[in-house]
Amino acid sequence: MKTKDLVIIAMFTALIAVLGLLPAINLGIGVPFTFQNLGYILAGCLLGSKRGGLSVLLFVILVALGLPLLSGGHGGFGLFFGPTGGYILSFPLVAYLIGLLTERQFHQMSVWQIFLINGLIGALLCNLIGGIFMAFNLHMPILKALKTVIVFIPGDLVKGLIAAILAVRLRNIPSIKRYLNTL
Repeated sequence: MKTKDLVIIAMFTALIAVLGLLPAINLGIGVPFTFQNLGYILAGCLLGSKRGGLSVLLFVILVALGLPLLSGGHGGFGLFFGPTGGYILSFPLVAYLIGLLTERQFHQMSVWQIFLINGLIGALLCNLIGGIFMAFNLHMPILKALKTVIVFIPGDLVKGLIAAILAVRLRNIPSIKRYLNTL
């Protein structure tokens, strides 16, 4: 892996951490509404599967080591065993899958095509994994947990749309376009 790839991976890890500075919205169900998933969705869109997945995996490792990078200044290995653990663990997978589905045809894809991928993977799959994990951690029926996390889907779809718009706009900036052409 080239130095510029490592720098880009680190920069996206930092971007996801910075998005954690935005205050979480507590919906009273044990899992807050945050803006960090915008970062991992965008990492998948712009960096592709390998680099996007690695940037988010690095973020998750830093959180596990105790760095307070999650929204609200949370971090630590114990979070992986609470209601939000499934979401945190799904982040690298989601970034990887979004990258896998967008990287080959990214330059020809429209905002709506990228949004469809972001919505299916970034909103639906993430909430499915997070909801199932939450059910086990809170000892509740899976169906009840999945009904509970439905509240996140509209906001996550909006974040998926924002990421799609940003990705399409950013891919036309000459320096970014040169980098994306090397993926």
